[in-house]
Amino acid sequence: MSYVEMPGAKVPIRMWTDPASVEDGAMQQLRNVATLPWIKGLAVMPDVHYGKGATVGSVIAMHGAVCPAAVGVDIGCGMSAVKTSLTSGDLPGDLSRLRSRIEQAIPVGRGMHREAVDPGRVFGLTTGGWDDFWSRFDHVADAVKFRRERAMQQMGSLGSGNHFIEFCLDETGAVWLMLHSGSRNIGKELAEHHIGIAQKLPHNQDLVDRDLAVFVSETPQMAAYRNDLFWAQEYAKYNRAVMMGLFQEVVRKEFRKAKVTFDPVISCHHNYVAEEQYDGMDLLVTRKGAIRAGSGDFGIIPGSMGTGSYIVKGLGNAASFNSASHGAGRRMSRNAAKRRFTTRDLEEQTRGVECRKDSGVVDEIPGAYKPIERVIDQQRDLVEVVAKLKQLVCVKG
Repeated sequence: MSYVEMPGAKVPIRMWTDPASVEDGAMQQLRNVATLPWIKGLAVMPDVHYGKGATVGSVIAMHGAVCPAAVGVDIGCGMSAVKTSLTSGDLPGDLSRLRSRIEQAIPVGRGMHREAVDPGRVFGLTTGGWDDFWSRFDHVADAVKFRRERAMQQMGSLGSGNHFIEFCLDETGAVWLMLHSGSRNIGKELAEHHIGIAQKLPHNQDLVDRDLAVFVSETPQMAAYRNDLFWAQEYAKYNRAVMMGLFQEVVRKEFRKAKVTFDPVISCHHNYVAEEQYDGMDLLVTRKGAIRAGSGDFGIIPGSMGTGSYIVKGLGNAASFNSASHGAGRRMSRNAAKRRFTTRDLEEQTRGVECRKDSGVVDEIPGAYKPIERVIDQQRDLVEVVAKLKQLVCVKG
């Protein structure tokens, strides 16, 4: 489908979904964002749902301003995926040992490595600029300086919530490795620090929602946020790279006889800010639950833990600020999912997937998410499908 345009206070709201399908709270958030004095465009993805301040599944383009709460607390959260030389014929009937090996190699939930991972010892990992990256930690906010050791030990760990590691098959029978994570606790603490500062600034006192507080250009607060924001986005990218390297090492050892090789890794943020230019204007584009889908850009759009996911290539649609959805999108809150579904429902909806099926992940049940096929269909003018994946193993935090 092409987009539907809804009126907004400062800019039209371009929606790649039926406006009637969007819950009232999320629609009000979109209207609120469209009132911001600095806004130059707002694009709404088909996975849109209620968030903090701004909806998840929205692309907010502003001139000379950025909203830290719209970026969110998991700065740089995103996806990585890689195609392997393995095929379905190489796989055993029972993949429980593979799942255990992945969980042993990559800390999940609140877990972290006992000591910082040495990138030089991780199979397949190239980390140019690693030392420079860590030296720049000395220049982030003083409020998190004491977290350096923990940040280093959490590098290469999954986290919890909707973060996952998956071992998948595409429709040709090829095996893919895929994972979803972000900047861990250091990104969260940096985000909360700056959101608190933004909300106290004089120019933000009359906004319709205090969670839409912004930093504006040529101020020390903006300079400090941009420094920490871009560092945290880089942390998230390295975090996924380290995990993917560890994941590849597990697979290489588990299928030693197959002598597994790997294609180049596809990686994309979906909670981040980018400096981009549209219609001759320099803009700060915040993708909150959205990926960049410029012409030829590879992206990853995952479904839920029992359905499937898509590898896509961007079509470069400027109306969406070269963006697409970041996943299926929730159709109910975590608490609502826990009230509605049981572990028996989870077992049924994840049948055939080697994964956790306990009460701790009921809020991640497929039924809590929108149908991924419908989400893909609604953005055929934003991306083309390269591959459809179905998970065989899913590791959750």
